[in-house]
Amino acid sequence: METKLDLFKWKQYESSIILLTVRWYLKYSSSYRDIVEIMSERGLDLSHTTIMRWVHEFGPEIDKRIRPYLRPTNDSSRTDETYIKVKGQWKYLYRAVDSMGKTIDFMLSENRDMPAAKRFFTKAFTINEKAMPKETLVRQTKYLNNIVEQDHRFIKKITKPNLGFKTFHTAEQTLKGIEAMHMIRKGQAENNSSVLSAVEWLNIIFGIVA
Repeated sequence: METKLDLFKWKQYESSIILLTVRWYLKYSSSYRDIVEIMSERGLDLSHTTIMRWVHEFGPEIDKRIRPYLRPTNDSSRTDETYIKVKGQWKYLYRAVDSMGKTIDFMLSENRDMPAAKRFFTKAFTINEKAMPKETLVRQTKYLNNIVEQDHRFIKKITKPNLGFKTFHTAEQTLKGIEAMHMIRKGQAENNSSVLSAVEWLNIIFGIVA
C-alpha cells in the first residue's frame, strides 16, 4: 500500500484538504461546483476539474484502504441491480446487502445478462476467502427486496447531481468511493467507533496526522 508521501506527492494542496473535498463529494448529494463554492467560502480557489480528478484518484483508494477493516456480513443476502447513466446510456450497478442492510459488494456492468450476474455473484460471495455456496435459496418477495432497494436510493441520491458520468471508467472510480463512504456511514468498519469520528479514522488510515 502506498504511503501518505507517495499518494500526495506533487499535489499543490495539503493532503487534508484533498481528502476533505473528496469525502464531501462522495458522502453528500453535491455537485463538483457545489464543492468549489463551499471551498471558496473557506478561502480556497479550486476548480471543479481539480476536485473531479481527486475524486477519481482517491475514491478507489478509500475503498481499498477500508477493506481490511470491514466487519463480516451475515449469511442472508439480498441482491439487485439499479441503473446508472454513463455517456447518455444506462449501465447496471449490481449490489448485494445482508439482512441488516450492510453492503456485501457491488459491481458496475455494461450489460444486464447472465454472464454479468455470474461475475458479480463470484466477486461478491468470495470476499474474505469465502467460497460461493453450492446451494442458494432464492426468494423473490417485496419485503426482502425493499432492503436492497432502500439502500440503492442512497447511492442514487449521491450520483443524481452528476446528471450521468462521462466514461465507464470514471463511473467505476467514483462509485467505489461512494460505496466506501456509504459503508463507513453504516458502521461497517471495525475501527470506525464512536471514539473516532469518520473524519479522524480516514485521516489515520491515510497516514494524515492532525
